[in-house]
Amino acid sequence: MSVADREEGRQDAPEEEAQAAGPALEAALEAILMVVDEPVAEITLAQVLERPTHEVAAALRGLAKEYTDAGRGFDLREVAGGWRFYTRADCAALVERFVRDGQQTRLTQAALETLAVVAYRQPVSRARVAAVRGVNSDGVMRTLVARGLVEEAGTDPESQAVLYRTSSYFLERLGLRDLSELPELAPFLPDDVENLEETTK
Repeated sequence: MSVADREEGRQDAPEEEAQAAGPALEAALEAILMVVDEPVAEITLAQVLERPTHEVAAALRGLAKEYTDAGRGFDLREVAGGWRFYTRADCAALVERFVRDGQQTRLTQAALETLAVVAYRQPVSRARVAAVRGVNSDGVMRTLVARGLVEEAGTDPESQAVLYRTSSYFLERLGLRDLSELPELAPFLPDDVENLEETTK
C-alpha cells in the first residue's frame, strides 16, 4: 500500500465512524417527532435514543428555540407531559382551510359547559355534572368521551357512580402542561357563588 493510499484511508475513517454512530441527536429527535400523533415524554425519547435524559431535554429546547428564531411555520412544544410538533399559531388558519376546506368542527355550548365542569370538578360523576348545569348531560358526556376529551376515572366509593376526568388529549388540545395551568375561575363567578354551591349539592 502506498503512502497516498494510507493517507486516504485515514481521511475516510472519521467519516465511516460518524456513519456508524448514527444521526445527530437533534436529527434523531426530529425524525421521531415527525411521525408521532401525541406528545412524547423526554424520558421515552431518551430510552429510545439511548441518551441521557438531560441531553435530550436540552436538545429539544434548543430545537424549539431554533424553530421560533427562524420563524418556521411549525414549532416544537412541551404539552401534556411530552413534546410534539405543532402548526405555528399565525399559520393555523391556513392549515384549517387546507384540511377542512373552510369547515370548522366546534364543540356546542352544552359540550363546552360540560367540559368546563369536568375540568374544574374532576373526578366527577354524570349526576354531579347535571346538577351543576341544571340539565341532563348524559348525551354530551358521551360525545366528549367519544372525542377523547374526557375519560373514565374509576367509581365513587359511596354511590358506585362512574367518575370522569379530562384526558391528556384535552391538555394537548388546550396547549397545557397540566391542570394547574387552567385559568382561575374566581373572576368569572357570580358574587353569590356560595349560595349557588348549596343549591347544586
